[in-house]
Amino acid sequence: MNKRDYYDTLGVARSASEDEIKKAYRKLAMQFHPDRNPGDEAAEEKFRTAAEAYEVLSDPEKRTRYDQFGHQGVAGDFGSGGFQWTDFSHAGDFEDILGNLGGIFGDFFGGRTRGRASNRGTDLRVNLKLTLEELARGVSKTIRIKRYMPCEPCDGSGAAEPNSVRICPTCHGQGQVQQRASSLFGVVMNVTTCPNCQGQGKTIDRPCGTCEGQGRQMKTVTVKVDIPVGAGDGNYMRLQGQGHAGVRGGAAGDVLVVIEQEPHEFFERQDDDIVYVLPLSFSQAALGDQAEVPTLTGKVRLTIPPGTQFGKVFRLRAKGMPHLNGYGQGDQLVKVIVWTPTELSGREKELYRELSGLDSGRTKTPENDRGFFNRIREELFGD
Repeated sequence: MNKRDYYDTLGVARSASEDEIKKAYRKLAMQFHPDRNPGDEAAEEKFRTAAEAYEVLSDPEKRTRYDQFGHQGVAGDFGSGGFQWTDFSHAGDFEDILGNLGGIFGDFFGGRTRGRASNRGTDLRVNLKLTLEELARGVSKTIRIKRYMPCEPCDGSGAAEPNSVRICPTCHGQGQVQQRASSLFGVVMNVTTCPNCQGQGKTIDRPCGTCEGQGRQMKTVTVKVDIPVGAGDGNYMRLQGQGHAGVRGGAAGDVLVVIEQEPHEFFERQDDDIVYVLPLSFSQAALGDQAEVPTLTGKVRLTIPPGTQFGKVFRLRAKGMPHLNGYGQGDQLVKVIVWTPTELSGREKELYRELSGLDSGRTKTPENDRGFFNRIREELFGD
């Protein structure tokens, strides 16, 4: 399914200013924030979508890439198929907005600016180390995590007996209390979390002895994670509802499985390309040879033409990493270096002296071959 355009998501023009984008996001955040729509999955999805759009459009660099390349321009940060590229850090702006509105404009919203305190459990983060080979083919892993689970003796209610749960007498089940205060502008209604029930709307006369009224216990569980082909370092998967259970029957949080790509013995990854350094002797580089080169799927033979220079790069098509949740794959880049022997036999020294005499007239200097030195400098220093 194609994603909706971020500008359409926020309801702004592509030429919108930063202030216009922020204003549009705040309006949507106020309307669809989970705290104002408890249990409404559609509203939560709209909030996440708006937050994702704001995360991109509020960042000048990401917005430029998005304007040029669309969703593909930020795919390296976001990924796809369940992978998250953002923590929606800007979504926290909504809490400040909502808090201010609760104090100043409480009367206009009937004293319901802040809803009942959320019982939702917190999220968990798990770092999962994977090899390059595992990321290239995709892999299923079983991980062990410690998390809060619903308390079995009280069935997550936090009460020793069902009839010990009562409506909070202070807030009458609303989870919040109202206080009127006089100001220069008249009477202002402040809405705050109920201090008696901490926003739950209920109190417990006899808490469960096992969980002490929390309705949850810490346990160790196993969770299966399916890592898609082509994932990379820093990508993460969100396992919904696998995090800590909420207090007294509240919804569970999520588990964020963050991928850590382990260093490889031979290869270096550059996006979806794989780089391999191939050392050659002087004779191999000068005369040419057949070299055996490892790849992610096995060894291949590479023809080294005569006169191969230091820094030469050979490209093995489609021997790199598969594209994440897409078609095709990157290449393997084989970069040549010419190694110098550190220990020579008497015969080898003799042959090198003889070769040195033959090469004396072909010594390269910046004056007689500037192009050669420019190529070497570019390979070594990237100038």
